[in-house]
Amino acid sequence: MSVTVCLLANTLSYPQGGGHLWVYLNWAIGLRSNGCRVFWMESADPDGSEQKIKENTASLKSFLKEFDFADDVGLCSLTGKALPARVTEDCLSLEEIQQADLLLDMRHDTHESVVRSFRRTAFVDIDPGILQFWMALGKISIAPHDVYFTIGETVGTEEALFPDAGIRWQYTPPCVDLDLWPKILAEMDASFTTVSHWYDDMHMGIGGDSYPNSKREGFIPFLDLPNQVALPLELALCLDGDVKEHADLSERGWRVREAWEVASTPLDYQDYIQSSLGEFSCVKPSCVRLQNAWISDRTLCYLASGKPAVVQHTGASQFLPDTEGLFRFKDIKEAAQYLETVVSDYDRQCRLARALAEEYFDAKKVVKRVLELALA
Repeated sequence: MSVTVCLLANTLSYPQGGGHLWVYLNWAIGLRSNGCRVFWMESADPDGSEQKIKENTASLKSFLKEFDFADDVGLCSLTGKALPARVTEDCLSLEEIQQADLLLDMRHDTHESVVRSFRRTAFVDIDPGILQFWMALGKISIAPHDVYFTIGETVGTEEALFPDAGIRWQYTPPCVDLDLWPKILAEMDASFTTVSHWYDDMHMGIGGDSYPNSKREGFIPFLDLPNQVALPLELALCLDGDVKEHADLSERGWRVREAWEVASTPLDYQDYIQSSLGEFSCVKPSCVRLQNAWISDRTLCYLASGKPAVVQHTGASQFLPDTEGLFRFKDIKEAAQYLETVVSDYDRQCRLARALAEEYFDAKKVVKRVLELALA
């Protein structure tokens, strides 16, 4: 498919942000695998520090250089006000980028003037349920696009436990590049791991039904799990120097690492996942309450690497398995049972994990379908 696509990412504040950059890189590689030329665009605040924007852009480009995207990076304004010429001098011009056949927008706050400057536009929702919830409350307003995609399987369906915000959503699985994430065997003394922020000030719900929505809250019902299984469970967390929390988790039997030490760069993040036995993770409470059938882009990296994943159930799915390569638990008893099952049948579960990634999350196949729908 000989088209040019502008991928509007959201990494400039995370120029070396561990796994965050992989979300967008997997999509960019999927576009290239389908024969597209890819412009990588980021939004910047024109009133922000010019020096910081330049430093973050240079850091991003240094990583993207390995994947031959560094020469195709551009910046647009977050607010509609023109960016200072100094911050864009080492980037592609907006005029050139706006000649792209398609804008693939992965930000919910892209300024309407930016979206309107492209001939064809598609929005990709990577926070399903949460986004629609805040849109329905008028807290978030996304610019009009031609097509709207979501990685939440139940978004816009009769099964959804949240509004569709008046938009016709089309489901797409998230994706992972299978060549960049090959199957790699781990040492049998490795741990089940995950990488995550721990704290989050966001609350979901309205009034008396409001609830905290941090990853920590999701883990609370499962904090005694290490005492119920005879295998190592490790959390690589952004604890922001919280020594007491680190100690409390350790006392409960968790191995605790600082995420910014073991997975601070995208390549460190990849090494950490690929040296793991598999993934164990809970989800934010909203994913359980909203039943959006969400699966993490991080989990896809484990699956593609041939690592079985034991993760919390997020709702009925048309294709996600509950006990084959991917195990989706609903309570601590199931979590313990599934971890023991994976270890007792490890080689087979590794094959099933990779096969699941190949069948449903292959970036080349996922992106091809998105392009067909977006350009129809």
